[in-house]
Amino acid sequence: MEIIQTKENALSHSAVTAVINAPIEKVNIADWLLNLPDAEYQRCSTQHIGAGITSTYEGEPMSINVETIGDALMVQHYVATVHRPDYCRMLSISDSIYTNEIHATATPEMFEYLKKHGVDLVGAAASRQAASDTHNHEETPNFAKSIENKALTGKYNQPF
Repeated sequence: MEIIQTKENALSHSAVTAVINAPIEKVNIADWLLNLPDAEYQRCSTQHIGAGITSTYEGEPMSINVETIGDALMVQHYVATVHRPDYCRMLSISDSIYTNEIHATATPEMFEYLKKHGVDLVGAAASRQAASDTHNHEETPNFAKSIENKALTGKYNQPF
């Protein structure tokens, strides 16, 4: 089920760019992302709890991430819809590189939750926007450094 972000269901949008200081021919973002060890994922943000790699029933690569964004605990199932050395597009219908861009879109279940708890979408979106932007500004430069380390040394666990 693909959910398109519209003005009515937008929760947040954050885009952060970071420089990777490695020759482009050595950078393989798909390999980095789809083989990212849990410890390296945790090193890239204080809010990262755990990560693992698996695949969908159809065999598409998938990254499962557990993190907090603001005060929200997120369990995200990112399916690699495009995975090339120079570009990855990961799609998750979880509620809540090199530009790391995060779009959060309210699902029908999210609308139900907000209604049940008396939370308006404007307030939820403002809170999510601030939390997503803070989170993205922490993880993006660390992801870029991790990609750089992998490209230059073939290893993830280089100190930042």
